[in-house]
Amino acid sequence: MRILIAEDEPVLASQIKTTLSSEGLTVDVAVDGAEAQYLGETEPYDVIILDLGLPIRDGITVLKNLRSGGSDTPVLILTARNDWTDRVDGLDAGADDYVSKPFHMAELSARVRALIRRKAGKATPVFTKNGVSFDTRTNQVMVDGVSINLTAQEVAVLSYLFHNSGRLVSRNELSEHIYQYEGDRDSNTIAVFVNRLRNKLGSDLIETVRGRGYVIKVVA
Repeated sequence: MRILIAEDEPVLASQIKTTLSSEGLTVDVAVDGAEAQYLGETEPYDVIILDLGLPIRDGITVLKNLRSGGSDTPVLILTARNDWTDRVDGLDAGADDYVSKPFHMAELSARVRALIRRKAGKATPVFTKNGVSFDTRTNQVMVDGVSINLTAQEVAVLSYLFHNSGRLVSRNELSEHIYQYEGDRDSNTIAVFVNRLRNKLGSDLIETVRGRGYVIKVVA
């Protein structure tokens, strides 16, 4: 799953990126509102974390422009402003949630995970299918109760397919959601990751629709 952090405080942006990356999420950072809007309009993010006090273009303007342009990506606002009217303005502009500074990273992570699940239409943080369970809170994967070690890229592919279960996902879509903006997006490597997942988790978990992509059909 891919996240955009729009935050102009370098230390805070780095802390958030480190936290979310350690949880298996792919993270890009924008340091001003113009960059945030450009990336939000041109890249397929699963959640945008948007600071209100951005330089060049403030967060509310960025949010309004994204929404007026048709973007439905979940947006979590970060604000150091204590006035409740600022939070109302953000929510009315199209934000899905907000966190006031200072905040605990664990809370931010939990809110990001909840937004990802909400967009995917999933109520539970734990997905199960064919004896395989995947806990999105910890990225723990188990097969018939036995813990399985996966690489970061394997977790990223599995997470995206589980969150989008019941829907056919192409190789290109997968590559867009597991690689960073300036990363080497080779969709051919997706087949390698899927084959590794099948070897570790069972051949019947991920189905291939030849020439079109992959699907995990139904999960509990």
